[in-house]
Amino acid sequence: MRMSLQFSIAVVLSIVPLAVPAWADYKAGEDAYNRGDYATAVHEWRPLAEQGDASAQVNLGTLYVNGQGVSEDYQQALYWFRLAAKQGNAMALTKLGLMYERGNGVTQDFILAHKWYILGAANGDKLGAELRDALAKRMTPAQIFQAQQRALEGKPKGSGSQKAKERRPPQTRNHVR
Repeated sequence: MRMSLQFSIAVVLSIVPLAVPAWADYKAGEDAYNRGDYATAVHEWRPLAEQGDASAQVNLGTLYVNGQGVSEDYQQALYWFRLAAKQGNAMALTKLGLMYERGNGVTQDFILAHKWYILGAANGDKLGAELRDALAKRMTPAQIFQAQQRALEGKPKGSGSQKAKERRPPQTRNHVR
């Protein structure tokens, strides 16, 4: 009896670390970010992002855009934003729009930027709606139509009424440079 109890405890203790993803913790990353400890935020969020956490992916992408805790790297930022966008993360959709509007790591393209803003707004991101409307003032009606068509063709998973739940990233002064 004593031997089987020890074995059971050993089995449980060996499984517990699998349930805690490499000690990565979203809240710990958020706390580190808020106190300006970006390297720790990267350390906490990267394992979560690699496991598919869309909010951690957006946050990691934002750190790459801003060069906080990592070297500025627009390609890495795009990589993480795209992964989160595929899951319907509204903030990721909007941040992709910012990347295209500004030409950060991609060729500047107002039609694609507007498309991403449309999708971000459709998923509930207020900033996406604001940026969509502001950019529309700089576009022709034909360009806006093209963006709307592309948005209809490329709705990500979780868009519209099946909006994916997401944690909001920490508030930043420079949303995305």
